[in-house]
Amino acid sequence: MGSTRVGSNHFCVVGVPTSVGSHNAGQERAPRAWRRVGLPERLAEAGLTVSDVGDLPVRRQRAAPRIDGVRALGQVHTVCSEVADAVADIASDGRVPLVLGGDCTITLGVVAGLRRTGPVGLLYFDGDADLNTPELSGSGVLDTMGITHLLGGGAASLADLGGDGRPLVADEHLALFGFDPAELDEQQWSTLVSRDLFAVPAPAVRTQPREQAVRAWERLAARVDRIVLHLDVDVLDTGAFPLANYPHFNGLSLDEARQCIGVWGGRPELAGVVITEVNPTHDPDDALLRQLLDLLVESLG
Repeated sequence: MGSTRVGSNHFCVVGVPTSVGSHNAGQERAPRAWRRVGLPERLAEAGLTVSDVGDLPVRRQRAAPRIDGVRALGQVHTVCSEVADAVADIASDGRVPLVLGGDCTITLGVVAGLRRTGPVGLLYFDGDADLNTPELSGSGVLDTMGITHLLGGGAASLADLGGDGRPLVADEHLALFGFDPAELDEQQWSTLVSRDLFAVPAPAVRTQPREQAVRAWERLAARVDRIVLHLDVDVLDTGAFPLANYPHFNGLSLDEARQCIGVWGGRPELAGVVITEVNPTHDPDDALLRQLLDLLVESLG
């Protein structure tokens, strides 16, 4: 679809059907599933201006050897570069990219694209902190290392997607929110503490979901004018909501997530939304996806 110069309430949908940065295939089917349940139409019915630029090429996870501690680096770099270009184009006339993944590595591309016109913050609403490193990772899978690369570490070609040698996200422009603290190993906890990263793990979110969401967003908004919301659906408890590609049985409830996203959806600093890790093979009748769509429409609309 075409687009015109509009205000920040114009969401532009782009699908990134990729699973190359993941443990297994399946997530590349998510953009088509989101359209099947009517995401663009539902947002428009809620009163938002919505355009849709379609999907980037489909790229499916395949077995790949581990090289320098990571797998499928070339494919992930290609996808992230394509995402960066698409997002930069969407944002150039004031539209807010709504990026439908795909595995978590696509957030590197989203941030890189928006960062071409200045610094951005990142609220990382995810069941993991993704602070793994190529040196210490047991799997070499890149979507376990997203934050490491956003902060300037890991594989050089991903860490320097911005092309200027600086981290894609400054330490003080990041909020890790909703992760299961049991998922972090000693190295990840050491990184989090030594770099003084702002973090609100799932048990803290459960105590006061809305209040913690306000606190995290306002902390970022005091430091940066534009904020990307990364939503990995594995932040939700797999026992109650088994939609994510990777199971997390200590995740948040759907209502707790609703309270948080409801805080962030209408904020003027919202510069982009990324939804990752949906695996439609876990939801053959789209029942879970429709529930999540209701939540998004309520929050963004």
